[in-house]
Amino acid sequence: MFINKIIAKKTVFFVYKQNLLLLPKNYALMILRNDYCKKIIPYIDKSLIKVLVGQRRVGKSYVLKMIAQYIKNQNKNANIIFIDKEDFDFDFITEAKSLVDFVSSKLVPNQKNYLFIDEIQEIKDFEKAVRSFLSKKQCDIFCTGSNAKVLSGELATYLSGRYIEFHIHGLSYKEFLDFHKLNDSDESFEKYIHYGGLPHLFELGLQENLVNEYLKNLYTTILLKDIVSREKFRNVAFLEKLSHYLADNIGSYVSALNISKYLKSQNMDVNPSVIINYIRAMCNAFVVKKIPRFDIQGKKIFDNNDKYFFEDLGLRNVLTGFSLIRDIQKLLENVVCKHLISNGFKVYIGKLSDREIDFVGEKNGKYMYVQVAYLLTNQETVEREFGNLENIKDNYPKYVVSMDKTFSESDYNGVQHLSIRTFLLMNFE
Repeated sequence: MFINKIIAKKTVFFVYKQNLLLLPKNYALMILRNDYCKKIIPYIDKSLIKVLVGQRRVGKSYVLKMIAQYIKNQNKNANIIFIDKEDFDFDFITEAKSLVDFVSSKLVPNQKNYLFIDEIQEIKDFEKAVRSFLSKKQCDIFCTGSNAKVLSGELATYLSGRYIEFHIHGLSYKEFLDFHKLNDSDESFEKYIHYGGLPHLFELGLQENLVNEYLKNLYTTILLKDIVSREKFRNVAFLEKLSHYLADNIGSYVSALNISKYLKSQNMDVNPSVIINYIRAMCNAFVVKKIPRFDIQGKKIFDNNDKYFFEDLGLRNVLTGFSLIRDIQKLLENVVCKHLISNGFKVYIGKLSDREIDFVGEKNGKYMYVQVAYLLTNQETVEREFGNLENIKDNYPKYVVSMDKTFSESDYNGVQHLSIRTFLLMNFE
């Protein structure tokens, strides 16, 4: 079953096989996000709005185009209405009425109509329009957005129970290797944690000066469009300083009070409540992810002293500079955290009496425990990393993940040691 369609102004031939969309090997520019497609395809023609969320430039638009392409392949008579709010051609669609007017003019009677809206949060009162389309059963609706507050707030209010959300992330390590045609190696892994997993980097050839300039510009766009503009923030200088603080402290406990104290030492007086609002806005823009603490024995989530990790390490590194010597432990923890989240886990920092477990992943009522170490250099380190996990008295998977090549990938008293690269190439269903 073949598709011949134009995407991103290039002709692409897709093969649909065993529920996967595949590209020919010689087509370098595009990569198919099969895992996301497999999740979204079953909801086609279901009376739910399909909402793809995530940080800017992680590939939401491309996944949206893939789904549109799949639908057209399944039904050549399907009427695809595609609105890209980052394209000036659609600049006139600014609020609900202009959206309704445009879509109504494109609907084809007695035919399957599919509406795709990219960056829907750019349309004021969009939820009123999509509610109307849905209630009249005029079209099957798919959309993307880059601000969780705008989407979850409006959709939850107007369309409670009538939409389903899919979180799109940057490239996984495996996707990064496939996309850039790299072999799994220490050098490739270093590139991944240095430059991050944004798809557009392919066109820049992973040239450091070009990548850094692109990431700096993207960071500014996210800061101004998805945070400052959306939240009506005025203190941009503080937001920039806060971003740098979080980037420098991934893997460390963060509290608004401690940040406030730090800022006072920098001659900047900011109330903790303001700090909380700014951090929440960064989370809503999918720049950082808050990871709360979790009592493993009592199955209780604590509501203070969280850790924050970046959606994309490339963006984090342009804020602080990239240094393996200085930051390797932080980078490893960030990449493991993101991998667990991308695989559908709710992620926590584990607390077991006076011990800490780097990550607890929970999915469908089942758990996974992960300790992250750069090197297992001495017996004390080995006993700490493995001992923390051995003290958890259940039979769920337990991993120590490191870059230590002298330590074999083996099972030690029920705890599996894996290299970081092996772990990142695993899919957890």
